[in-house]
Amino acid sequence: MTGRAAEAQALRIATRRSPLAMWQAEFVAARLHAAHPELPVRLVPMTTQGDRELSRSLATSGGKGLFVKELEMAMLEGRADIAVHSMKDVPAQLPDGLAIATVLPAEDPRDAFVSNHLARLADLPQGARVGTASLRRQSQLLAMRPDLEIETLRGNVNTRLQRLDDGEFDAIMLACAGLRRLELDTRIREALDPAYFVPACAQGIIGVEVRTADHATLAALAPLHDADTAIRLDAERALSARLGGACTVPVAGHARLREGRIQLDGVVASPDGSQLVRDHIESAAADAATAGVALAERLLDQGARAILADMGIEA
Repeated sequence: MTGRAAEAQALRIATRRSPLAMWQAEFVAARLHAAHPELPVRLVPMTTQGDRELSRSLATSGGKGLFVKELEMAMLEGRADIAVHSMKDVPAQLPDGLAIATVLPAEDPRDAFVSNHLARLADLPQGARVGTASLRRQSQLLAMRPDLEIETLRGNVNTRLQRLDDGEFDAIMLACAGLRRLELDTRIREALDPAYFVPACAQGIIGVEVRTADHATLAALAPLHDADTAIRLDAERALSARLGGACTVPVAGHARLREGRIQLDGVVASPDGSQLVRDHIESAAADAATAGVALAERLLDQGARAILADMGIEA
């Protein structure tokens, strides 16, 4: 290939320092090396605001952008060439000059119920303590079980598991994708069916952000792109964007691609779970983003607009 590889310049990957983020960045690096054996690749680990502010929930500390701003600044300032993200952490709007150029094949999108003593979510006793940092998980849990005590749980995967092991919680909620990628599958007691516990939009999907003017890097990334995952991502992110696209909004979305058609479930709920609106849409895969917006409009008309208004969000 030409461009960067011909000049033997290392492609620099900005990544958070957490074990899961490093795994994701190393996974992308390995895929790049497989596609372009002559291309040097170097990780640029960084600590983001989201990694530093662990005492508050994401909703109160600034939302999704906390995990990506420093990585994006490194690209814009020329200190990195790409950034690897968990797409559920990426805001709907990206800075000028940057784009998600590549998405990799998705991992399991489901939420994981993790407990040392209980086999299933349904086994939680009255008033059980459940740890999560997600308003989306909180709202769906409380909609099913208003008796539960939901407590904020931040930090990397191992930190969260340690707090469970220390007895602070009866159970915690994590993403199956992260546990599987870190080879912690045995900690998953129940993978929750998306039909009744809808995952976060883009959960389990790794995306690569790049400068739109960096044509050599765009060309290097092209072989890594998974078109089917991109279709699902378009539907889920369009849904999320129309509904606010932030961790301050309890929005869930799960898309499935089958025989050229996209099937999308969406949920909007109040943080205390007292109100929950759910709907489903199906369309041609080519219209995935349009379907996401259309489902969002239906949810808004069915009560989500009032839920968001109560949270001070205009939609």
